[in-house]
Parts: sequence; C-alpha cells; structure tokens
Amino acid sequence: MNIESLYIVPKEKGCGTLFVTLGLMEILKRSYTSVAFFKPVMKLEEGKRDSDIETLLQLYGMKQSYEECCGLGLESCEEMLAEGREDALYEELIARYEKLKSKYDFVLCMGFMDSRLLEFAQYDLNVEIAKNFSSALVGLLNGGGKAAEELEEEIEIWSRSLAQEGMEPFAFFVNRVDTMLCPLKKGMKSSVPCLSIPYHEELDRPTVMDLLEATDSETVHARESIKLQQSVANIKVAAMRPEHFLEYLEDGDLVIVPADRCDILLAILGSEHARGFATASAVIIVGDMEVASRIRALIEADPDFAVVLARSKNETMEVTKRALNATARITARHSRKIALALGHFSTHVESSLIECSLKRSINSIVTPAMFLHRLFKRAASDKKRIVLPESSDDRILQAAEIAIKRGFADITLLGEEKRIYQRAKSLGIDLSAAQIVDPSQRSLLERLAARFYELRRHKGITYEMAQDTLHNLSYFATMMIAEGLADGMVSGATHTTRETVLPALEIFKTKEGIDIVSSLFFICLDTRVLVYADCAIVVEPDSAKLAQIAVSSAETASLFGIEPVVALLSYSSGESGVGEEVEKVREAAQIAMKMRPDIPIEGPLQYDAAIDPEVAAIKMPKSKVAGRANVFIFPDLNTGNNTYKAVQRSTGAIAIGPVLQGLSRPVNDLSRGCSVEDIVSTIAITAIQAASL
Repeated sequence: MNIESLYIVPKEKGCGTLFVTLGLMEILKRSYTSVAFFKPVMKLEEGKRDSDIETLLQLYGMKQSYEECCGLGLESCEEMLAEGREDALYEELIARYEKLKSKYDFVLCMGFMDSRLLEFAQYDLNVEIAKNFSSALVGLLNGGGKAAEELEEEIEIWSRSLAQEGMEPFAFFVNRVDTMLCPLKKGMKSSVPCLSIPYHEELDRPTVMDLLEATDSETVHARESIKLQQSVANIKVAAMRPEHFLEYLEDGDLVIVPADRCDILLAILGSEHARGFATASAVIIVGDMEVASRIRALIEADPDFAVVLARSKNETMEVTKRALNATARITARHSRKIALALGHFSTHVESSLIECSLKRSINSIVTPAMFLHRLFKRAASDKKRIVLPESSDDRILQAAEIAIKRGFADITLLGEEKRIYQRAKSLGIDLSAAQIVDPSQRSLLERLAARFYELRRHKGITYEMAQDTLHNLSYFATMMIAEGLADGMVSGATHTTRETVLPALEIFKTKEGIDIVSSLFFICLDTRVLVYADCAIVVEPDSAKLAQIAVSSAETASLFGIEPVVALLSYSSGESGVGEEVEKVREAAQIAMKMRPDIPIEGPLQYDAAIDPEVAAIKMPKSKVAGRANVFIFPDLNTGNNTYKAVQRSTGAIAIGPVLQGLSRPVNDLSRGCSVEDIVSTIAITAIQAASL
C-alpha cells in the first residue's frame, strides 16, 4: 500500500520540528506532483497567522490556501478533550485532513509542541491524531546532551510503545546530536531508519531581525537588507571608552549603545572600513535622546556602511534582557537560514532511505518546484567546482553562499581575498567555505598565460599578449577550467554575452559534430517542463545550424531528465506550406533526424499542432511528434526570444536560462538583470553539465 501522508511527532522540546519538516518537504517535492501541508493542532493568536504555515506556503510556492493548512486551535482541542468529546475532535480533524487528501497527492502533517503543556500529553495527542489519519509516523527526538546508548534505548522503547498501539513508525530523526554520535550505531534492533543530524550552532542563533523584533526596535538604517538575516553570536553592551570597546568587538556582534555615545558609533563606523578590525552586524540605539544630527549625516553619507542601525525607546537593561532571551527562528524571511538548514539536512540525511520507504508510484507530471529541487539534488550527488568571476556583484556573493550552504557546488570566486571577505562581512554572509583566487597572483597568472599562449599562438598571439588578455576575468576563469582548476563557469551579471562566450569559443571549441554554440530555456509550466531554443544566441540559423540546435537541445533536455520529443517550428505543418522559411525548417528536420535517428524529431510543425493532442489529431494524425512535443526549436532568434517572453509573462511560467550548449566544457551566461535565484539555478545547471562530461 502506498504511503499518502507523514505525521511528524516531536517527543520533547527543542527537537527542531520545523527544520525536519522543511527537509522532508524538500524530498517530497522532488517526488510528488502536489504536496499539501497540514498543522492539525496550532496555537492561535488574535490577528496573527501561524509562522510555520506561512513559511511552508511561501518557500515552496504551495497553491493551497492558508486556511487549508489549519487544523484546530490548541485551546479548542483542550476544551473538547476536557469535556470528553474526543470523538468530535478527531472527526473534525479527519474531515479537514481528508479534504486535503482528495485534492493532493501527499499530505505532510506537522505535530505540535507547546511549552505550557506536559510533554507526554502532547505526545499522546499527536500519536492519536496520526493513528486516526492512518498516517505514517515520523518520530523526532532532541539528541542534545545524550549519549548514543541513551538515544538508542529511547528509540527502541518508543518503537515497542508504538507497536502496542498497532503502529509501525516510518522513520526516527535524532536532531542536534553531538557530532561524535553521527551516525548512531548500525546494530539497533529496530528495522526502522534512524537518521541522526548533528548540532549546527548557527541554526540556533537568532538573526538581526529576530533581535530587533524581540527588543521592539525600529530600523533606522539598513542599506543592505540581507544584513537583517545575519546570525548573531554575541550581544555586547557598549559601556567602555571606544579604545577599550574595540578590543572586545567581534565580527557579527549586535551592539547595544545609549543614544548619547556618539564616540561608540564613530568607532563602529571606522572599524567596518579598517582591515583587521571587526564588523558589527547591528547597533540598537537605546533611550529617548536623539543621535546628534551631524553623526547621523556622517553615517548616511557613507555608501558602504552596511551595519544595521535601529532605535528602541526602552532603557539599556530592558533591551539587553529581551535580546538575551530572544530565540532563533526560521520563517519565510530567513532565506539564508533556510538555505543553511536545507543544506545541513541533505548533507546528513540519506534521502534515498526516505524515498525508497515511500514506495511511491511514478507519474510523468513535473512541476516547477519538482524540477528545481531535482536540479539541486542532481548537482549535489556529484559536486563540481564552479568559478564565478564577477565577485564585485553582491548578487554573485549571495548566490555563492546559497550554493555552498545547500551543498550542491563548490565555489571559486575571483578577486582580492580581503575585499571579498570585507564585502561579505558587510552583507552579513558567510563565504569562508568558498575558494578565493586572486587573478593578480603572479605564479597562477603566468601558468595560465603560458597555457593560453600555447592554445592561441597559431593565431599570432605572443606570450605578452596572452598575459594582457588574462587580465580579463572571463578569460582568466575560462583558462582555470582548461587547466582543471574549475569544472565550469557562470558569468554575465556584469558582462555581456559576447564577453562570457568568446573566451570559451577560443579556448574550448565546440563539441564533436557541433559547429555552433546555442542556448535554450527551460519553461516550467504548472505540470510540465518545456524546452525552448534558441532564444538568446543564434540570430539567423541556416538549415544545418538549426539542425544542430535541435540535436543539442534534445541532448541537453535528456541530461536534465526530460525525454526529448523535438518539434522544429514554422508557420505551417507537414507538407501544407511552401516558401523559403518553411523549406529551411523542413531541411533542418531531415538533417537532425539523420544526426540522431534515435530521437523523435519532426518539422515543420505549427506550435499548436506540436503541443496540443487534439489539434495534432486533425492536422498531423500520423505524426509521432505532433501533440507530444516538449522540445521546441524556433526558426530564428526573433521568434524564439519573443515567444519565450510572451509565454513567461502571460502564463506566469518560470523561465530558467539561458543555458548554453554546444561547448565542450560548461560555461553559462546570465542576464544582467538576473536575480539571486536565477544565479543559484544556473550554478546548479552548470554543475550538472560538468558532471556529465
């Protein structure tokens, strides 16, 4: 029998229930077309929406409504249990749960844990609800401060207890264990997967925004919004003179300072720009007094001052007390912490154990979320090193951190190490795991220049010209790939397409049998992913080039899990039309079919005949491609570029690309208006291309 839902049951406080919920949702989103989230019991606060529900809905773009995720309020449950109306309680919850099951392929339920109630009472209610839902139970324990033997015994006792209830657990997660205990002993009696996750200090640290909310502080200066997500290790109250205060200031500290201590504010301003000095994450200015106007003007005049400034009308002691009592949170606004959490989960949890246990039936529907999550998983399975030459762009630095924290690529950044680390500190991001390569490093520059000279001297390039050329970061990064120092490159946030592609053409050439570099976009619709090509590179391809674009696109689609069915598009279908443009497409289709007779390829086809089975049945009833196409080859760049943008804007589809193809080594181009998310997905795509070589 297929499992249709999981119910996460925390055994005690501090288990990290949301953390495990996010990790499991990540796995489920790769495997199921539609996954619902349900929180059967929740603490209701007037005027507030549940933070966990909001986080899941926003992070995964789930289409269910907020109300569909909600069960009953904790007070209502307590009242019904106290009155002996257990049956009514379970009937109400089951009705809501069954409504979700009828609409979605899978339901992930998150059990509750409230500090006001006894742990065993909450546990019993969670287990009883899971039983009434016929959900597979996921047990969750807090492994902090516990020995391996203690944890193993606890799991064995829990397994026997559930067996007496007629339930077999799906899996046990032991979170926050000492790193020495990961994984737990293999020789446990229980046959249920027991997955241990080590403690990660940063996940337990509150962020700047958490502390500002806890202290009721209002932001007055936050030039870099990403800084609000920086984790805070220490809270410092500035009571000393500046020269002594600077001795105690550490990177990432949140500083609490009275409004009249302008000397401390100036010390923090100077410290951020001085090499070898610490950079604070935020400053909370306390008291009713205003900061001197000239000091405020000085801070605002500094375009690179990224420390968050906030005001609180409370006194120093009250603000300090609240800050020290603030707890770490994960919400939809904590994108950095979410990336860290998902990366930590995937690193330590063997997802194949979960996927095999689900015994799911496979269908052909692929949603945008499924496609993206599969990209990240595929890239992480054979991690490659991707070089990012544009480290002067903050988007590149932020995307690099996400790729590292999610664990799907090793990252190399080009630039001066101190400058990159200083900017990362200012942004509040962690790039300590990135490799920093300074292009001005003489020994490496000479090595790459010598290699470039060997490759290009037949074109009349001298060694001195080779050295000059490699001062261009795109050439430098491309030569790193040629020398095996990186596996692929992503560029284009600040460079043109020509600047990104030309070095690769000169150094790598194209794949065997392919004469041109082309591009494609993955167009992610609600229930399927299509491939559009070429929409970015080749302006007016002739028949031979169009055939090569078709073959390259089919091979790229196959690489990313799409079984290609290729339609070469025109304004007529089959033999019905005549004219120069139609003949070009017809000839291109014939060439492509000879190049790859194993792939369904046909043309010319009109778009409606290519994608719609009903239209295909009328226009092309004997075609093996019409009505089934998922790879669409446009006759020229004008048509392709306009079509992909029209579909993207009209349908709300996600367009991933351009993905370059035809090169013998992976190099991918970004648009200069790209988002951080665009860069992240392009890094994953490049890593997958590198792994396929």
